Amino acid sequence: MLQEESDLALIIAQIVQKLKGSNLYAQLERQAWFSFLLDKYLGVELLSCMASLQRPEIKLESLKEDIKEFFKISGWEKKLQNAVYSELSVFPLPSHPAAPPEHLKEPLVYMRKAQGSWEKRILKSLNSMCTELSIPLARKRPVGEQKELLNKWNEMGTDEPDLSLFRPVYAPKDFLEVLINLRNPNYENGDSHSFRTHLGLIQVPLKVKDIPELKEFFVELGLTAGQLGVDDSTQVPPELFENEHVRVGQKVLSEQDSAAAQQYIRQGSPTALRAELWALILNISSQPEVLLCFSRDTSVLGHFAYSSASPPKSYIRGKLGLEEYAVFYPPNGVIPFHGFSMYVAPLCFLYHEPSKLYQIFREMYVRFFFRLHSISSHPSGIVSLCLLFETLLQTYLPQLFYHLREIGAQPLRISFKWMVRAFSGYLATDQLLLLWDRILGYNSLEILAVLAAAVFAFRAVNLMEVTSLAAAEAVLADLSTLKVMPLLQIFLFATVT
Repeated sequence: MLQEESDLALIIAQIVQKLKGSNLYAQLERQAWFSFLLDKYLGVELLSCMASLQRPEIKLESLKEDIKEFFKISGWEKKLQNAVYSELSVFPLPSHPAAPPEHLKEPLVYMRKAQGSWEKRILKSLNSMCTELSIPLARKRPVGEQKELLNKWNEMGTDEPDLSLFRPVYAPKDFLEVLINLRNPNYENGDSHSFRTHLGLIQVPLKVKDIPELKEFFVELGLTAGQLGVDDSTQVPPELFENEHVRVGQKVLSEQDSAAAQQYIRQGSPTALRAELWALILNISSQPEVLLCFSRDTSVLGHFAYSSASPPKSYIRGKLGLEEYAVFYPPNGVIPFHGFSMYVAPLCFLYHEPSKLYQIFREMYVRFFFRLHSISSHPSGIVSLCLLFETLLQTYLPQLFYHLREIGAQPLRISFKWMVRAFSGYLATDQLLLLWDRILGYNSLEILAVLAAAVFAFRAVNLMEVTSLAAAEAVLADLSTLKVMPLLQIFLFATVT
């Protein structure tokens, strides 16, 4: 009990510290200062509650409750609740007080080492390309270039330099080879491998959910629950589900409650409400922000506190090894890979305002997408997703899995690119957005592995007839006609366990 209270106190202290540097805190501070000035110099009482706080009969012992009441009436209570809920969604679980900082990033030593080796390999590739093209990673723009850039500021993106000589630093298939070679040295030197471990490409012992556990976790996707993506088809009268679901969604938006929005979206979001619901879940305010190039946005560096990855570091010339002269490159610490832009492409269908679109993408990245290209033991990390996919397929479609393995068409070699891109670029846009609804609703990427297994199950008859990897890839080349929700429901809730 004492440990739980200590953990809670630590989490509260860390969240308070994090919020102190946020826009919300600055807004609250400005509001308090503005109210004080109005009252002092103009004699204006903004709210009856604020006025009551300034009455002489107010006792010190009731001040706490009066401030709570003011927050409630003024709307700040809901804003603070949403901010705390948003932080809790990404906050790492409390660990032992003596645990070193790197343990918070990734508790398993061999995972940390593997991620470190992968980062060195990426940097070597990046430096090699820069040397080959005689292009420095970073330099100060000459005055002439600075002036030219300012003159073309509003035209940025329309007049791009020739990038044909640049190649992606790495592709998903390169990353997959690293994951295939990942091993836990303690496990390997101990007991003999299980039969299941020998079959799959991923050879690390991580705990992943089985079908019964997935059914419990994704209970709102059950066959008896209404779903957008199933019950909004033209064959289903809208009064049976869709109309009421839209009405509830409008109420959720009017309440501006992030937790309620996250619960609601588990059954899918109506198209007209999706942009606002996602912004509410991600706690993106309507306050305008300076639109930055993602690679230059240093606020993205914050996610490395709970990521197994570390931002690439460089030093000012002549100051190698001196931390006060260290700089991150790129400034956001993220080196993109081939297909990275597919994380943002679907959002262009939802948001027309560039600033809002960028804020949503940035929050989606630091909450979810970074886990798809870093090595970690997190349940939503790409290693766990690969293992979950292989486990589901081996357990519930063993004949198919064995057949594909025997012909040299390991299923993960086909499905990996889907998962690492969160299916962006493979599904039809409306189906992809329905899938991402559930990622937000469950605050988890595990549904990507479930869908990948469901796709194989759906095409199982055709796959059992192929005799090569190329033929298997041909069968699964086009996913644009698939309907996401029926596939997920059938695989999860109509599979005999």
